[in-house]
Amino acid sequence: MAWSQLEPTPAHLTYLVLTSFLLVYALFSVLVRNRLHLSEPPLATIWGIIVGPRGFGVLTPYKWGFSDDIVQEFTRLVVGVQCFAVGLELPEQYFRQKWRDIAMLLGPVMGFGWVVCAAFIGILFGTDVATALIISACLTPTDPVLAASVLANSVFSTRVPKRVRDLLAAESGCNDGVSFPFLYAGLSVLTRSSVGGAVRKWFFVTILYQCVLGTFIGLAIGHLFNRVYMFSHGRGMIGRASYLAFYFLLAIFSIGVASTLGVDDFLVAFCAGLGFSHGGNSPTEDTRLPVIIDLMLNSTMFVFFGAMIPWESFNRLDSITPLRLIAVLVLILLFRRIPVVYSLYKMKALPHVRTATEALFCGHFGPMGVGALFLAMEARAQLETGTSLPLPDPPDDLPVEKQRTVVLVWPIICFVVLGSTLVHGLSTLAISVSGHFARHKGERAPLIGAEREGLDGMVFDSEDEEDGDGDGVARGPEEEEEVFRRRVNAGT
Repeated sequence: MAWSQLEPTPAHLTYLVLTSFLLVYALFSVLVRNRLHLSEPPLATIWGIIVGPRGFGVLTPYKWGFSDDIVQEFTRLVVGVQCFAVGLELPEQYFRQKWRDIAMLLGPVMGFGWVVCAAFIGILFGTDVATALIISACLTPTDPVLAASVLANSVFSTRVPKRVRDLLAAESGCNDGVSFPFLYAGLSVLTRSSVGGAVRKWFFVTILYQCVLGTFIGLAIGHLFNRVYMFSHGRGMIGRASYLAFYFLLAIFSIGVASTLGVDDFLVAFCAGLGFSHGGNSPTEDTRLPVIIDLMLNSTMFVFFGAMIPWESFNRLDSITPLRLIAVLVLILLFRRIPVVYSLYKMKALPHVRTATEALFCGHFGPMGVGALFLAMEARAQLETGTSLPLPDPPDDLPVEKQRTVVLVWPIICFVVLGSTLVHGLSTLAISVSGHFARHKGERAPLIGAEREGLDGMVFDSEDEEDGDGDGVARGPEEEEEVFRRRVNAGT
């Protein structure tokens, strides 16, 4: 019979439901991003929830074998490639010009957020200090995947000054790696190492080996392949079709080097992209790398995330309840970044944040996403095995203090990431709609897709008028796409 020919295995159904979302989004991407001011992550997450175990039950990652070790590697790949892309996109010599702003965002802002989130988690869930610090460290970095989806490749992004977009991109690209010292500080407290031994291990292993050495390795990889690329490109030895593969494979190569050596994966990937872009090598003109990454890799991750959300753990697991989860999400969104960024702006410690609106915008757009999921798995691995390699499933024979941290970290992180994905992903729509109705009736453009002027309270200057392709013409995303198509057709 014909019915005997059907093979609806979990893998086959995954191919079907995953590509169905990607195909529909690809067909209407301009409408979604530039007309409706929506980004991929919240839509992909909602789709994952719909087709996941809580919805139609078609996409079931855990039944397909998505254990902790696979989730860790999947998130490592997604965040690492995005960090590499961010490094490629930043203007040349960016850190030399904006080092003070970056230092403030990676130092006081991250430190303040770490302590504040730990306080909320400790009070609401009744955890010990070490557990609160570990969970909080996972939420400390700004996620490059969510940040890129909100602040790049859309009409909305052109309404934000370029220096603000670059600042948030630079922060998101390197602070996933910078969050490792925060995470390992909490782990050292929990394992109750001697103070001297813990400090020595934290400084020499985490700071010097993982972070500092990782930075130099990433820059070396980037500069080396920059030379090789320029040699090949200058002699016409690399074809246009190979550009995208080269950039993508170089990102994965840098992640592979970092993970093999046990250094900071995300710092290596980010610095490799930064080093490779030395000399003006930008992927966007020829490959549109960030657009393709957003569609293929990042959206896939958020579909799977929607299907992996541990709904059962959100109610009565240890001290977790829905009300406490909602409370901690609201408190984190309000107090993790906004107060400290605004205070630094008032103290003139952020020279390139020029208005109160820009300070509030920078404070708000610190989304928590795939990087937090990776750090949660990293924390579980360290507690389960003492290494960066997690067990497929949490064991039952851990000491009580470690067992409780292992139980709490994943559901709390997943709920906060879910809330951040929806709030930050839909913020562009909310800002556009509120800005539209704030204007007088005669000043309003049509609501859907026609808002193109800068956001109220933000300052645009000469650097925001540059388009980055060297022709001196500033364009929106649609015009840039048209120019790109013409270049491809002309073979230039």
